[in-house]
Amino acid sequence: MYKTAMLGCGGRARAHADAYRFVKGGKLTAICDMNEELLNKFGDDFSISSRYTDLDEMLEKEKPDVLHIVTAPLFRDSNERIRYPLMQQASDHGVPAAIVEKPIAIESEGWKQISGLAEETKTKFVVNTQLNFHPQNLELKQDVAEGKIGEIKFIDATALSTPVDQGPHVLQLVSSYIDNSRPVRVLGQISGGANLDSAQPSPQYAAARVQYENGLHVSYAFGTAIAPFGSDDPKAFFTKRVFVVGTDGYVHWRFNSWERSTREGGYEGGPLNYGQQDVVAQGNLTNAVFDWLDDEKKVHPTHLKQSLVEFNLLLGIYYSGITNEIIELPFDPPDGLMDSLRERL
Repeated sequence: MYKTAMLGCGGRARAHADAYRFVKGGKLTAICDMNEELLNKFGDDFSISSRYTDLDEMLEKEKPDVLHIVTAPLFRDSNERIRYPLMQQASDHGVPAAIVEKPIAIESEGWKQISGLAEETKTKFVVNTQLNFHPQNLELKQDVAEGKIGEIKFIDATALSTPVDQGPHVLQLVSSYIDNSRPVRVLGQISGGANLDSAQPSPQYAAARVQYENGLHVSYAFGTAIAPFGSDDPKAFFTKRVFVVGTDGYVHWRFNSWERSTREGGYEGGPLNYGQQDVVAQGNLTNAVFDWLDDEKKVHPTHLKQSLVEFNLLLGIYYSGITNEIIELPFDPPDGLMDSLRERL
């Protein structure tokens, strides 16, 4: 049994912990949060007695095999960027693996720091884009992999929330359907500056046309003004979807439903319970970390270097929107990108 620990005891961390109902081979044994009220409530609710308010102390005493870093990218009280420092702490302590909440970064400087860490660390970092492991998504991806929709010709992918909030989920989903083919160029547009000073700074809206190295073109849209809801419920603010069109059919995964059309099976579809799918997916993501620890060849689908490629694409969308130019990928994003976005938007 692998020993795991949790940094952060907020609402998102509860989803990580609840998923241990579906986790095999590991147990959550220690938690850490500077907010003692949150820490103790979380510990009582999940029957975890080893509780810490200092990360270094927890890592030194507990020596977990896997650390869940379930924190916002910014420290709310001071606006300090904390994603990279926390990952560096885990690496310095020699934690074998860590699951980092998305987004992996929020701007070019953080992306560069974490890219440097990825080249030197021995810690197996993965990013918590768990949609990859939703049971219905896994089934549809298997259909595509087996050629049931023929050759992929086009993908349309959207999310209702901001590009940096739910965009990482959508970008990873597209990667998973095309065997992680790398993006090579992007033409993007951005709009809306209301969220640039939030806990996850981002334009409100973005749209892009992306070409991948396998020749495929993908259309992306983020934000309530331009992304389809895919639901009759206006409260479904975090709706995400991916629509994969092939020569012989299509698959369409949404927040609350799915569709498939193939020559062999005709049209099929039905509703989804996102909550039920998501808790299983979170457990599957954690199990896949254990698999990677067991076998170096079983690289996690959302491993850090792959996620950094996808975030570089997101930064490319931003920069294309600022410069009105096609951006060749990968690219070296300039420092001060957030200031440029504020000036432009």
